[in-house]
Amino acid sequence: MATSEALAAVSLQPIGPALAEFTHAIAQDLAGATPELPSFPDVALRVRKALANDDIAVDDVVRIVSAEPSLAVRLLQLANSVALNPAGRRVITLRAAISRIGFNLARSATIAFAMSQMRRAESWRGLETHFQAIWEASARLAATGYAVAHHLRRADADQALLAGMLNSVGRLFVLTRVSRFPSLFADAAVRGEIENAWHARAARVLLVRWELPDEVLAAACDFTLTPDPVEPKADGSLADVLLAARYLVNVDDPAGLAGAAFLAAAPFARLRLDARDVGEILTVSAAEIASLHAALA
Repeated sequence: MATSEALAAVSLQPIGPALAEFTHAIAQDLAGATPELPSFPDVALRVRKALANDDIAVDDVVRIVSAEPSLAVRLLQLANSVALNPAGRRVITLRAAISRIGFNLARSATIAFAMSQMRRAESWRGLETHFQAIWEASARLAATGYAVAHHLRRADADQALLAGMLNSVGRLFVLTRVSRFPSLFADAAVRGEIENAWHARAARVLLVRWELPDEVLAAACDFTLTPDPVEPKADGSLADVLLAARYLVNVDDPAGLAGAAFLAAAPFARLRLDARDVGEILTVSAAEIASLHAALA
């Protein structure tokens, strides 16, 4: 059960035994019957299970969410964000908020809430900064993915937001595991290689059990740009939206996009996005992205 070639090349002798022990431990964890994120709030798991039921009523979801006031506030913030409330008609009840945002966005807000709460767990004291970085990156990716899909008038913008938040589940899992090995955790380079080697696999193992639509699962777990040729009539997938968004979160100045090498990548071709389109998305959607990011993070 090999890790990446980069990990195999690590030659620091003091970490060798710890690396072997970690590899064995995480492989066993992921091969277990019910791997879960430790310290993941119970309310998030209850909401996730409830929303997996296509016949669930809004009032049932309201009852579950009401048990956690902080999550209820998060849903209200999302419902009243500029992205989801462009007319400025604020809602003040949880039922109205869930009705407005829909179940997929409720899932997204619940995942964001759960990630924010994990960093407060006593068992992860000392990891707060790492959790914060992962959580913030997820919120930025989710907001940008939503903006890309919304700009393209895709019907799956809410799923792009959900996939963006779920994108970091594997990184959280790896962080909680590697933190148990001080010699590995203390070396930022080695820790980064471990995360790169395991986070995609961890995400897929965890999320397969969450009964997500196939396209959301694929988008949440696809972290690499594939070199496959672009068919002339190929349509971009939800995974392409997330892959494109992963590039765009790092763009500081939309005016300087002309000639950007990443725009030649397959996802942009399949989505039919050029420098002008991308610049328009980032400029016109700036308030939308900021409001979603704030509501999630």
